[in-house]
Amino acid sequence: MSEQYVLDLRDVDAGRASAVGGKGAHLGALARMEGVRVPDGFCVTTDAFRRVVEREPSIGDRIGRLASVAPDDRAALAALAAGIRGAVEEAGVPDDVAAEIRRALARHGDRAAYAVRSSATAEDLPTASFAGQQDTYLNVLGADRVVRHVGRCWASLFTERAVVYRRRNGIDHRAVAMAVVVQRMVVPDASGVLFTADPVTGNRRVSTVEAVLGLGEALVSGLVDPDSFTVRGGRVVSRRVGAKRHEVRALAGGGTRQAEVDPRRQGEPSLTDAQVVRLVELGRRVEARFGCPQDIEWCLEAGEFLLVQSRPVTTLFPVPEADDDEDHVYVSVGHGQMMTDPMKALGRSMWRLTALVPMHEAGGRLFVDVTRRLASPAGRAALLDAMGKGDPLVRDALETVLDRGDLVPPLPDEPPVGPPAGAAPAPAVPAPVAPEPEPVATDPAVVTELVERSRASLAALERDLASRSGPALFDFLLEAFEEHRRVVGDPLSHQVLMAAMEATWWLDDKLEEWLGERNAADTLTLSAPGNITSEMGLALLDVADAIRPHPEVVAFLEGVEDDDFLRELARFPGGSEAREALEGYLDRYGMRCVGEIDITRPRWRERPTALVPAILDNVRNFGPGAAARRFEEGRLAALRKERDVLERLRALPDGDRRAEETERMIARVRTFIGYREYPKYDIVCRYFLYKRALTAEAARLARAGVVEDPEDVFHLTFQEFHEAVRTHRVEEGLVRRRAEEFRSYHALTPPRVLTSDGEAVTGTYRRDDVPAGALTGLAVSAGTVEGRARVVLDPADADLATGDILVTPFTDPGWSPLFVGIAGLVTEVGGRMTHGAVIAREYGLPAVVGVERATGLIRDGQRIRVHGTEGYVELLP
Repeated sequence: MSEQYVLDLRDVDAGRASAVGGKGAHLGALARMEGVRVPDGFCVTTDAFRRVVEREPSIGDRIGRLASVAPDDRAALAALAAGIRGAVEEAGVPDDVAAEIRRALARHGDRAAYAVRSSATAEDLPTASFAGQQDTYLNVLGADRVVRHVGRCWASLFTERAVVYRRRNGIDHRAVAMAVVVQRMVVPDASGVLFTADPVTGNRRVSTVEAVLGLGEALVSGLVDPDSFTVRGGRVVSRRVGAKRHEVRALAGGGTRQAEVDPRRQGEPSLTDAQVVRLVELGRRVEARFGCPQDIEWCLEAGEFLLVQSRPVTTLFPVPEADDDEDHVYVSVGHGQMMTDPMKALGRSMWRLTALVPMHEAGGRLFVDVTRRLASPAGRAALLDAMGKGDPLVRDALETVLDRGDLVPPLPDEPPVGPPAGAAPAPAVPAPVAPEPEPVATDPAVVTELVERSRASLAALERDLASRSGPALFDFLLEAFEEHRRVVGDPLSHQVLMAAMEATWWLDDKLEEWLGERNAADTLTLSAPGNITSEMGLALLDVADAIRPHPEVVAFLEGVEDDDFLRELARFPGGSEAREALEGYLDRYGMRCVGEIDITRPRWRERPTALVPAILDNVRNFGPGAAARRFEEGRLAALRKERDVLERLRALPDGDRRAEETERMIARVRTFIGYREYPKYDIVCRYFLYKRALTAEAARLARAGVVEDPEDVFHLTFQEFHEAVRTHRVEEGLVRRRAEEFRSYHALTPPRVLTSDGEAVTGTYRRDDVPAGALTGLAVSAGTVEGRARVVLDPADADLATGDILVTPFTDPGWSPLFVGIAGLVTEVGGRMTHGAVIAREYGLPAVVGVERATGLIRDGQRIRVHGTEGYVELLP
């Protein structure tokens, strides 16, 4: 019986987490480490808790109902959680369990004081710490009180904060159980926390220590300002002594109290530098034991450190694996591709297989190692110039790393080669690493030729895929990826892209210098021909025109939830015309979706309901013929701007020459800028063909019982998928582990720049021309607009009205249908030539991108003013 309900800490290891919870398992592992002191104690196992739940069926029923409470109904959730807590406490600790606890206390000293601490099975996990979510009771005296507090710890599994935390992390309430750790109470001279990696920057070579006098409750509760120490390379590199006016002490009769600190001690550090370094060395050993950075709670008693808890630091962004021990600097691919969400394993591996440069994985995202380019003077200059034009925050972050001089060793100068850093199958930054010659003439036939090449290559790919299956399909795809990279890396395609972008920058620079016109190219490029993505947004207006005259179709679409709705349209008057319009749109654009660089994301052809909200918005907010009208309005505005600029230039000294150069650049940019979006369209078309073939293989695996669901293969790499098709086997538990990892990645914020030390470097704008209180960003589409902010994280949830300003983390082409109905744009990610900026200019929308934490700092429904020419956003009363 004792083995069932009570286990001594020294009999516990990491393999017993299901019995003793995360905290208990970690403490047991620490207690087994040589040279590590842990207060003696024992664990009341999860079997005891489960027995209470099983004995009281009403408790289990209430726990089951937690999952059915609506996410936004906090009142109902709180009431249900409170009811469960009350029922658990009322049930109490069973007599035989209480007897086992009393026998354990007798072995450890039943007259001693104890700390009684919750230890849930979903606690101190690598992906979710649950820090502070359940209860701890200090300085508990007497067996009766210890037993009573064990029951209170069980009940704390259902505090509102713990229930909400589990829901946010996708953890089933019914699958969680509570153990309780009972340890000898330590009465320390000082206590606090040690982070073996810097919790703010993520730097794994930096440790931070926070310390207070007395019990650590003073630190946890925020009662005092702690002493803070930073350690690097075995020495304290910074320290700050806090004003420790109070401390928490243990009372002789049990419990704790606040007490004033002797004024002579308030300004003295809680630890000496030598003690801090010794503590950090101990922490490094613990980190090595658990294999990841640790958040460690410690106490100093009689000059010796005791560890009372160690948990993974779950907020750190992972570091890409390297094949050497050298220092590395990585740039985020997602920021260049305007898709910073995590990607599933198949999506990451497919992007790497079709990329033009090697990539590294971390936190479900992809990064490019730019260390060598930064080390070469010529490569560094080209890289920084490219990054500065694409995303100034990336450039500033790289310059911050370079200024420190400790990560990038100098190399002999050498010509830069290859595509720009951060480059993926589509250009991810708006400049090459080396200049290339411009087309000899402004000839639209060049673009026509490139588009025809793409169509021919895609047609051949579709034919070849149709005749292959099984392992032969995967062998062929590896060959197809070579053709994929050849098309994406076509020198003529790159030449056209650069001609358009260089002309854009030339116009902006020269017209500001000559005429004082800022961002003049924004107007001059309105309604430029051949932009496949802006045409996609306008085409959805035409779909709305086909639906608007038929009220029964509109009413039907307002309630649509099933992706088979297209089949049902024929039941309604006008339904055949509506279906024809929608099918035509999907034939042209159905391979697109939000987050389309991840091949595992559902395409519009696979999930056409994703388009319905935007179609209904267009029906409500626009009249017939809006697409043609908007395009013509943009074209005429660009023509008027061109005439105005040229007329003003001719009035200047040497004006005829300046006007002639400008006219030539305007012609060049209008001829070529529309092609800027086409390479990405080509990639996504190829991805759709790949996915269609791979989906058929996934269905075969599911029918054969190799995987439970066809979409399980999304959690396999391409190579693992290939092996599964060849052998009809998938490693047991692999899909489940990958799914859990993917879910955890959503809680991580990917940095623009990441070092091999783990430091996330964000960069700053370093501007002094922004009004106080305004949010700084990058000006990408000229004009000023004021309106209601709509903070949208998923286009399917958008509810936009005319005049609204879209505020979102990022936009890729899958967001384009929303652009036709908004008045302005604010994003957290982006640059002058990334998708959102290009389409905003096409539609004449004032836009500011690269606004850090915009979706958190701007409230949904708040009035804001977007300064698309100056690059900032004002928050209005």
